[in-house]
Order: sequence, then structure tokens, then C-alpha cells
Amino acid sequence: MSRNSGPKAPSQRMLRVGELVRHALADVLQRGEVMDPVLETHVVTVPEVRMTPDLKLATAYVMPLGGKDVDKVLKALDANRKQLRMLVVKRMDLKSAPDLRFRVDDSFEKGSQIDALLRSPEVRRDLVADDGAEDER
Repeated sequence: MSRNSGPKAPSQRMLRVGELVRHALADVLQRGEVMDPVLETHVVTVPEVRMTPDLKLATAYVMPLGGKDVDKVLKALDANRKQLRMLVVKRMDLKSAPDLRFRVDDSFEKGSQIDALLRSPEVRRDLVADDGAEDER
């Protein structure tokens, strides 16, 4: 029986290669090396890239500045995936180029939701009640 019931944490190699891919992809997008009308008119941030354990697939989490035209930007990135892959691999020293997959980075949205929850009257009431219970001990 395996004790590892959940997903494994990424290895140091996966994290390192993911960060290299992130930097290379961000550099390519910042310099406008892909001739695409959508990508030329949007600033795209790449906050995270996750690698599969075999380092053959890189999932890049992206967000256009201001969160505008997300669907258009994702379609443009997918349409230019092969060119982006070749430009990224030129900047890296790897045996093989990972395939690129693009997803929307929703971490900022999730953070805003958590902030809103923490500011809600119900949570504040519970936090104040917990502080009072600790003072009585």
C-alpha cells in the first residue's frame, strides 16, 4: 500500500526548469518576438510555469495586463505555440524542448476573494470572538 495518497510535491529540478521556462517565455513576450496582432497589443505576464515530472510539458499560467481580452490572448498564444517553443528553447540549455500549454492565472482573483472574505463582518465577528476566548484563558 502506498502512503502517498495525494499529488507529489514538485522536485527541485521541476521547479528550476519551470523557472527557466518562465523567464525565457516572459522575455520572448516582452521583446515582441512573435508577430501576432493580439500579442503585439497586449502586455502578458507569466507568473508561474509548472513542469511535468518528465519535463516534457510546461504549463504556463499567463495573464494579460489588466485582465483584458484573456480569451483572445490565450488563443493567440496557442496559435503561436510552436514558434514560442522554439524561441524559448533557444534561450535554454535542455536536451529537448518542452511542449507549451497556456492557462489563465487566477491567483490574483483568488487572493481578492480571500481578502474580501477576511474583511466580511461574519469573519471579523468570529476573529473578535476568538480573541476574547484566548484572553479569558
